[in-house]
Amino acid sequence: MGLSNLGIFHTIIGVVAIISALISFIRFGKINLNNITGKIYFYFTIITSLTALGISKHGGFNAGHILSLIILILVSVAFFLHSKKEGNNRARYFENFLMSFSFLLSMLPTVNETLTRIPVGHPLAKDINDPLIGKTLLVIFILFMIGSVYQIVKQRKINKLETNSIEI
Repeated sequence: MGLSNLGIFHTIIGVVAIISALISFIRFGKINLNNITGKIYFYFTIITSLTALGISKHGGFNAGHILSLIILILVSVAFFLHSKKEGNNRARYFENFLMSFSFLLSMLPTVNETLTRIPVGHPLAKDINDPLIGKTLLVIFILFMIGSVYQIVKQRKINKLETNSIEI
């Protein structure tokens, strides 16, 4: 596999972040920053994105580094909305979307690196242009779209319940 110590650390932290996000999606329908799984995703994604800046398969600053910076911005803005705009129901839509979008973007290098490295010696995909990578990312994108719609519907119900309880 040829991973550096930083690459191994980055991979382990990244896998924990992904597992935490998946658990949060299953339990709450979103990456819930009020719960430990959402907090683990948030902090471990920051660490993963920062360590990605020190990794370069092709040398120098590249698209992967830009992706890491975008993910850092997305989770930071989502956390800001979560912590500073607690009473603002509209902010929840953006918070949910930004966290989910950060997860989607995290899947781009994850799928590519996983499918081009595993199993060791006979990876499932040859390179980034392999159809398996494209099909896998398409499925993940479709799940993202379905999940985003679900989160909007669920948040709308939560907002209505909160509005109705305030009026009473």
